[in-house]
Amino acid sequence: MDGDMADVSNMVPLKDISAKCDRVCIFGTGDFGRSLGYRFLQAGYNVVYGSRGQSNYGLLPKGSEVLGHAEAAEKCDIIILAIHREQYGFLSSLSHILERKVLVDVSNNLKMNQYPESNAQYLAQLLPKAIVVKAFNTVSAWALQSGTLDASRQVFVCGDDAESKERVMDIARRLGLTPLDQGYLLAATELENYPLQLFPLWRLPFYIAVGLTAFIFFYSVLTDVIYRYVTEHVDISFRIAVSLANRVFPVVSLILLGSVYLPGVIAAYLQLHRKTKYRRFPSWLDRWMLCRKQLGLVALGFAFLHVLYTLIIPNRYYVQNKRNNFILSKIKNNETFQFDTTVAWRHDMYMSLGILGFGLYVLLGITSLPSVSNAVNWREFRFVQSKLGFVTLMLCTGHALLYGWNKFLYSSRYNWYLPPAYMLSLVIPCTVLVLKFFLMTPCIDRKLTKIRQGWEGNVKHKPSQRYKDSSLV
Repeated sequence: MDGDMADVSNMVPLKDISAKCDRVCIFGTGDFGRSLGYRFLQAGYNVVYGSRGQSNYGLLPKGSEVLGHAEAAEKCDIIILAIHREQYGFLSSLSHILERKVLVDVSNNLKMNQYPESNAQYLAQLLPKAIVVKAFNTVSAWALQSGTLDASRQVFVCGDDAESKERVMDIARRLGLTPLDQGYLLAATELENYPLQLFPLWRLPFYIAVGLTAFIFFYSVLTDVIYRYVTEHVDISFRIAVSLANRVFPVVSLILLGSVYLPGVIAAYLQLHRKTKYRRFPSWLDRWMLCRKQLGLVALGFAFLHVLYTLIIPNRYYVQNKRNNFILSKIKNNETFQFDTTVAWRHDMYMSLGILGFGLYVLLGITSLPSVSNAVNWREFRFVQSKLGFVTLMLCTGHALLYGWNKFLYSSRYNWYLPPAYMLSLVIPCTVLVLKFFLMTPCIDRKLTKIRQGWEGNVKHKPSQRYKDSSLV
């Protein structure tokens, strides 16, 4: 309902006006009211606007009718209230006209839980003889004008009258939207808070990524920059901008990637331990599993940064200076750099695993997009996200192992007895791969498959109690 929208006065409905089979009234001629009216006209509805003035008549879509509030309400059974809560006052004078009318509240507030009750509940108290349904408040005016091609099609609907709610849901379907029944009008508070939430599913992954990045960064500064300055009085703080950043990004990315698949492995072992799938997971595990997609996309972002920073390494002043000094020292001492086949194999395999892992990384990110995931069936999606996901984790872990190679054998690598940062990145991925390996063994895999197909061992509850007290996982 907010934002400057384009003029829709010259937009022509796709269907002939004579083909209209229903009439809808809209109170409010703002951006959202105009956009909604245009979509109604496209869907074949007669649109009647109820307005208190004539200032916005020229902006309304062609084919609509404009009347006063009372006259417009008398003509329609369904009235869309595209006005703010502060403007509900005048509706009291129309209470006798609005009796048994379906009032669709589309309003939102400026802050979460701004009032003791939701706008829809307040409207129901103001007009007790009218039927209030909450809907369309999660759809933007832009989405209505653009045909929802680049926006969500979901419309959350709630109300106490089932028949009226179904009528509103039928309207949403005719507009090309996907209605979702959220139950009674009591749910309106949650629906009104939903548009005000800032990336609710991304908060936990974001906090984890920020915290992990800060920890790895300061850990690297301590074991590299500060250590060299304290022990050798050498200032290498200039390496913070690129070298240390390019060390932090892959470490965080690999840890996050391992964290995507760790909860699934934990869940499998829990099912094996319980010998049933008909019990809830712990709340922390449920929440962890729900944010796996977001964790994976954040991990992909860090992988992209690692690739970009790696590409600029040859152009750095520090690298060019070090390379030139090395070449000059070889020329001055009349020495030849000996080719080492083992190092060549290690370096090529290190680069190859990194490229392959990043390629599959990108594939996982693409298939997680709604437009792509909706175009594949469940088996295809599971193959990419699960099977190829573990292959990606294995390739990226191998990439990190080849980077470290045999460095872990030398005590000089443990500055202040602390392991290098790359070793920290291997803990979770290696743990996941080892645990997954045991799950793939035939004896364990057969038992886990039986459990996931409904088999239970050591059943202690009667069947009726089991489904009453448990949920399907």
